[in-house]
Parts: sequence; structure tokens; C-alpha cells
Amino acid sequence: MLDPARNGTPRTGDTAAGRARTGLLVVGLFVLVLYVIEIINTLMLHSLNRTFGLRPRNLDGILDILTFPLLHANLAHLFSNTLPLIVFGFLVLLSGLRVFFTTLSLSWLASGVVVWLIGGFNITVGASGLVFGLFAFLLVRGFFNRNWWQILLSVVLFLTYGGVLFGILPTVASFVSWQAHLGGAIGGVLAALLLSVPRAGPLRAGH
Repeated sequence: MLDPARNGTPRTGDTAAGRARTGLLVVGLFVLVLYVIEIINTLMLHSLNRTFGLRPRNLDGILDILTFPLLHANLAHLFSNTLPLIVFGFLVLLSGLRVFFTTLSLSWLASGVVVWLIGGFNITVGASGLVFGLFAFLLVRGFFNRNWWQILLSVVLFLTYGGVLFGILPTVASFVSWQAHLGGAIGGVLAALLLSVPRAGPLRAGH
């Protein structure tokens, strides 16, 4: 997009460097908020988890869908989610804020709904559902968009992080919420489908 007020030069936010700076800022602030919440939660002996963690099939706690990804069992739990949140969040943000917030919102909602419907009896907290949603979006969007560069990125990400996909299986680890992971992944795929720009003809390079 060109800005006439700047003699036809691209706006800073429309350049790759501008999107990268915005991406680092947004995902950095989001992760910072998670750490601030976790520090407060720790000082309160994790009482926030009991109040705002997601309780499956509990009508009184259905609004906890909006809060449970912001809480964690402990700092180690949050730390394990930090790097993938930064990496996947940044890569999604390179496509713009609308794409990022749509993907994050659908992953958040789908993760919470699946946990609420089929989760176990324990309270669920953690941002791992968002991690799976962002990752799933990055894995499939290139195929919906028929974009070679996005498909190449998905292959690289799959070879690097593909092992985490076992986290959607109920038999892998009983101490994690595979329901949150599965729901987040479903949300990410839905976001990729919703945001796809299908074009007739051969695969394109694109951005």
C-alpha cells in the first residue's frame, strides 16, 4: 500500500521490516503479560487457577474459556510455552495483525470449547492450546493459499517442531491437556481456512 502523503513510498508498517518490528512488539508484550500474571498468581499461591481456570462441563465456569490460557501451573509451565509462542506468534504476525488476532482468537475459543466439552475432571490452565493453534495455522495455510513459500515454511516447521503434534493424542501424556492442544489445532486450521485466498491456476510464490 502506498501513502500519498509520503510521496508514494510504502508505509513503514506495510514493509517486511515494519511487520517484523510490529510482530516482535506484539508477541513480546503478550508474553510479558503472561509472566506478570504468573508472578501475581505465584504470590497468591496460584489461587487464580482455582478461580479462573477452566472447569469442564461446569456452567458456572464457562466464561473461564476467556481466562484459562492466561494462567499456568507454575513458572516452569509458562517457560515451556514461551519459546514456541514467540516463534509461532512472530511468524503469524508477519502476515499482519488481522491474521494474528483471528488465528489467536479462534485457537483460544476452540481450545476452550473442546476442553469444556470433553476435558477431564481437573482444572485446565495454560497457553499451550494457543501454541498448537498458531502452529497448525502455519502448517496448513500454504496449502489453502496455494503458496509455495508458505508451504516451504510449513515443511521446515514440521521437520523442526513436528514432534509436538503428538500432544494432541490422549495416550501420550496424561499430565497435559491433550484436549486443549486438539482444540487449539482445530482453531488454527479453521483460521487458515477462513483467511485463505484461493486462486485458480498453479501454485504461486506470493508473500
